Amino acid sequence: MIYKILSINPGSTSTKVAVYENENKIFSENFEHTMEELARFDDILDQTEFRAETIQAVLSKHGVNLLELSAVAGRGGLLPNMLAGGYIVTENMIEAIYSGEASPHASNLGALLANEIAEPLGINAYIYDAVTATEFPELAIVTGMPDVRRQNMCHVLNMKAISRKVAKKYGRAYEDMRLLVAHLGGGITVSAHEGGKIIDSISDDAGPFAPERSGSVPLLYIIDMCYSGKYNKREMAGKIRGGGGLKAYFGTSDCREIEKMIAQGDEKAKLMYEAMAYQVAKGIGQMGPVLKGDVDYVILTGGLAHSAMLTGMIAERVCSIAPVEIVPGEDEMEALSFGILRILRGEETAREYVPVKTGKKYNKSF
Repeated sequence: MIYKILSINPGSTSTKVAVYENENKIFSENFEHTMEELARFDDILDQTEFRAETIQAVLSKHGVNLLELSAVAGRGGLLPNMLAGGYIVTENMIEAIYSGEASPHASNLGALLANEIAEPLGINAYIYDAVTATEFPELAIVTGMPDVRRQNMCHVLNMKAISRKVAKKYGRAYEDMRLLVAHLGGGITVSAHEGGKIIDSISDDAGPFAPERSGSVPLLYIIDMCYSGKYNKREMAGKIRGGGGLKAYFGTSDCREIEKMIAQGDEKAKLMYEAMAYQVAKGIGQMGPVLKGDVDYVILTGGLAHSAMLTGMIAERVCSIAPVEIVPGEDEMEALSFGILRILRGEETAREYVPVKTGKKYNKSF
């Protein structure tokens, strides 16, 4: 049976589009949106129609016959109560995204864009391995504040896909391996994998600082800033996500620029870059006890894993934990397509989203 799947991965300023025919990639394209184009929209969800038109144009350029599509896959966003794997996009899910049940994030557009294209064609739209897909045991969920429970917030889609690739490389099943995975991008997250599940993770607001994230900062300082009268809620959120980390220090989140500065003898750039690597290594070490020190591999992935300088500094500190595998880039488009392919083949079953019950409290910061 031949299945043709359209996969969509929206980012804050880009939309990735790919079409796969079974395991074969027909094409993949990353379309960058200008700040002027996005500035027209007050809310990121208002961009749905604009981005859908962009996707349609990309498909037309590549000569894709929409009537041949078997399904449309969108990146899963920040909805609570999500498990790993695939979900059919339903009215309940769409309503939850628009109602604010999902924390604001570009990934929430994945379900909306997939539905926008799939519905007129009479085919299913899906999301797969959402950002908030949780497989934590109860032990990993509790916090020191009774009204806050931890929720997985990491690069689930890429982390699981890369883990499967590393397992295949060594002729093993992902479900039989114990792994520590760090995704290095604009935000950095770390996760522990056992039995084919992410059983704990460090979110991008609770661990290493990153090119665009402040990472973990002592809470009392944050409380003081929030009540100082100097910043509103949006400004504080910007300091944590989007304007934190390297960008806060150097005005750029492009690590290639930071490395150029280091090559030119900039001592501050060298210190901050090494500090970021140091904190990533600390995050990986923090996850070690989750697996009781029995780790098959430490995996470094994401866009920044292309940097030999950064991965070298991290690997030097964590190689005593387990052998380090460096898998640069992201396989999110392939992961989306292959996940939905397994559903279409009957190898996995897609779930339907169940809205959060009134009064249930979640930590929605990401």
